[in-house]
Amino acid sequence: MAEWLVERGIGETRAALIEDDEIVEARVESDGSLPAGTVLAARLLSTGRNAVARDEQGTEYLLPIAPRGTSEGAALAIEITREAIPGGETWKRPLARATDASPAAPRSLAERLGGRALIFPSPGRDELAEAGWDDVAEQARSGRVEFFGGSLILFATPAMTLIDVDGHLPPAELAVAGAAAAAGAIRRLGIGGSIGIDLPTVAGKPARMSAAAAIDAHLPQPFERTAVNGFGFIQIVRPRPRASLLEIWADRAAAEARALLRRAALAAPGARRLVAHPAVIDLLTRNPAWIDTLSRHRGEQATLRSDPSLAISAGHAEPA
Repeated sequence: MAEWLVERGIGETRAALIEDDEIVEARVESDGSLPAGTVLAARLLSTGRNAVARDEQGTEYLLPIAPRGTSEGAALAIEITREAIPGGETWKRPLARATDASPAAPRSLAERLGGRALIFPSPGRDELAEAGWDDVAEQARSGRVEFFGGSLILFATPAMTLIDVDGHLPPAELAVAGAAAAAGAIRRLGIGGSIGIDLPTVAGKPARMSAAAAIDAHLPQPFERTAVNGFGFIQIVRPRPRASLLEIWADRAAAEARALLRRAALAAPGARRLVAHPAVIDLLTRNPAWIDTLSRHRGEQATLRSDPSLAISAGHAEPA
């Protein structure tokens, strides 16, 4: 039976859907973010094909469907349909639509998923790690997924997410295995929007149809896809209500800082000093509440030390 596990960590909430002792879907929600489905009070800034509304905190939202009968400057309620996506396109606004619903505080991730909330830090077992959370984080960090007979390389671009399939199996076998692995990665890492998968070029329509069928078998609806063309390329379009784990980990300093806080919170008892790349330490310094929370969890004041010789992913907690 599938079950969502939800861990309210430091700076973020993590969730994993466990099925047959494996993570088939994963979520990361940063503190302070507003999830899709949240209804807010806002004011309409502009009308037209792409209307813009601003909430009470000053965040602007794009409304692809302009509200009828509402003039510029008028108050209205909006429902978030796509959360803010991190990345280089700082101008890209989250999406919303006008609604008759009343504004309300967003429910927690555990409430929305109907999941089991985990104690954090756990005094005993680390259920997320047991299910493979660290492996999922590494896939999001590196953009690389291994499967029997080959591997996937994933690239999150502003236009679409691209997945390249490579390996040593015969082309027809690799196409099917790679398609299944790609479908699993898309679901596990929460990849939405436009997705392109570059499979090995195979001769004959039956082999291409088998690869497409593997995607259908491993990727739950809703999605649309093309057929696999003669060059081995297939395009998939899925709903995109939030950032994928690839996009979240693209902000490396922030993602590595929160991952380091998790490792430190679960470390052996005793005072701890967090040692990390300067970019990670700078991020932690600018979020003192995270360090205060870690110190409360451990019952000892946590401190920081910058080490420019470390890779950005090599942060660790040492005895203070």
